[in-house]
Amino acid sequence: MRLSITHTTKYRFDEPVPYGLLELRLCPRSGPTQDVEWWDTQILAGQRQVRFTDHHRNVVELVRVEPGATETIVIATGDVVTTDTAGVIGPDQGANPPWLYERSTKLTAPGPNVRRLARSADRDVADLDVLHGLSAAVRDAIDYVPGITEVDTPADAVLEAASGVCQDHAHVFVAAARVLGFPARYVSGYLFVEGGQEEASHAWAEVSVEGLGWVGFDIANQISPDRRYVCLAVGLDYREAAPISGVRRGAGGETLEVDVSVTEQGSAQQ
Repeated sequence: MRLSITHTTKYRFDEPVPYGLLELRLCPRSGPTQDVEWWDTQILAGQRQVRFTDHHRNVVELVRVEPGATETIVIATGDVVTTDTAGVIGPDQGANPPWLYERSTKLTAPGPNVRRLARSADRDVADLDVLHGLSAAVRDAIDYVPGITEVDTPADAVLEAASGVCQDHAHVFVAAARVLGFPARYVSGYLFVEGGQEEASHAWAEVSVEGLGWVGFDIANQISPDRRYVCLAVGLDYREAAPISGVRRGAGGETLEVDVSVTEQGSAQQ
């Protein structure tokens, strides 16, 4: 499947900004499940300072907001050909050992709610069945309700609220999988939906399974990622895989607009 993606982010500032710095993880890389045919990122009222690959093999760009700007726009666009591997990505091609992803973070700390959920998992079955069962348990415990949580809501608090979005499903699943001894990581990316009824930006999780390598789990939709998915970045949690984050100095508030479009373009060999 050939997917055409356009991801537009607009920052509007109430007052001219004397200093601002954006961190972009907006460049997908080719791998076992996707081939990036072309990709381009345009920046209006900002200048690239440096581009590098982080320890998760994400492409990172640091962008300085133009001093005095009242608006900064970032437009990422490109075509990606995807392949359905039933969610199996395989061994990591980078230098990171799987155990790196056993480490908890503030957003994935295993509080009592996470530990209780992990204890409910059936461990007398194969690892894949354990993880699919855990995915179902997370989805049952957390209703999809936007506006209840924030980007910095920890996994245990999400379970307390029993509501959240795909980011929250991924954080809780990652936290519980680590309690069970599985290396697990957060994934940000895109999802093609027929008719475009749902938001095209998405989050899911990957777990390192012995004998298979990394395997994807979309907890919100209760499937393993297929050819409709494009991985953008991975990390221990959202903060390490966020498409855009940043800091600024100056008075006044700001507004953020994000528009993501994912469409199918022609045919591609599967």
